[in-house]
Amino acid sequence: MYETFYGLTEKPFQLSPQAKFFFNSTAHKRAMAYLRYGLQQGEGFIVITGGIGTGKTMLVQNLFAELDSSDVVAAQLVSTQVNEDDILRLVSGAFGLASEHLTKAALLQNLGAFLAARQAEGKRVLLVVDEAQNLPDRSIEELRMLSNYQGRGKALLQSFLLGQNELRDTLQGPGMEQVRQRIIAAQHLQPLNREEMEQYIEHRLTQVGWSGDPQITSEAYDALYQASNGVPRRVNTLADRLLLFGGLEELHELTGDHARQVVEEMSKEIGWQSRPAPEIDSQEPRFAVAEGPVSMGLEARVANLESKVANISKELKRSHRLMRKLLELQMEMDGSKDDF
Repeated sequence: MYETFYGLTEKPFQLSPQAKFFFNSTAHKRAMAYLRYGLQQGEGFIVITGGIGTGKTMLVQNLFAELDSSDVVAAQLVSTQVNEDDILRLVSGAFGLASEHLTKAALLQNLGAFLAARQAEGKRVLLVVDEAQNLPDRSIEELRMLSNYQGRGKALLQSFLLGQNELRDTLQGPGMEQVRQRIIAAQHLQPLNREEMEQYIEHRLTQVGWSGDPQITSEAYDALYQASNGVPRRVNTLADRLLLFGGLEELHELTGDHARQVVEEMSKEIGWQSRPAPEIDSQEPRFAVAEGPVSMGLEARVANLESKVANISKELKRSHRLMRKLLELQMEMDGSKDDF
């Protein structure tokens, strides 16, 4: 509707991810660098985590748009809560292999043959698992086992795990040590800041032929940021509704009052509320990642040192308690000698 009024070629704020709308925020640019680096390495796991609507699936779409099909065979798997045998069937199906009514041994044999055949063709194989926070521990372990396939001294399968914050907790669990050792880089996506959100909106508008109509005031951007907290999916929903409002009212300037009116209307309709900005967690996931050009970031190294300091403090307290007990015992022994 509003596309015609504003002379746009299509809707700029669709919820379904499209690679052409990818926006290089600081966090997303770094995450893409990690994905490209992981693909270049051709082994281990790359882990990307983030809250709902922060753009993880958009990263996948952008990555797939960059891939050369003559060099990489890639498949995307949107995971559900499946056991280790079912995850093998899903992986097989994603690569176009037969999976129904096959034993686990047959599934593994077929996957091994497929991976070896692609290597013989000079191709790399990439598996991207989206919504990986839904996978049980044993299913993640099964994915790790697939990374053991080797040929000519190289891994035959490269895996990327993308998931919500719960994935970090899962991978930091006591039974995930071997998986953590395979993680060569990890990044946690944060929402856009106020400046990035404005650039994000204008970037998407530009992709569909926007030339300044409508003009969006600074106060309107402030209102959008307050209501969305910079989460891209929420930004898309609000910005789309604001443009619809502007088109229906035939407005060529969208102000803070207009944006606040849209937020209020959405709040009444679907319970949309402006939420307090989330506490910024700038730490990368605390996984042991391989040294390299995109190894553990500064924040993660600081967190690692803080953990070591905490352990040392704990040991010192324990030593202090032991020393105190020894002194008390010595005093008791000295008192016993005086009795004689």
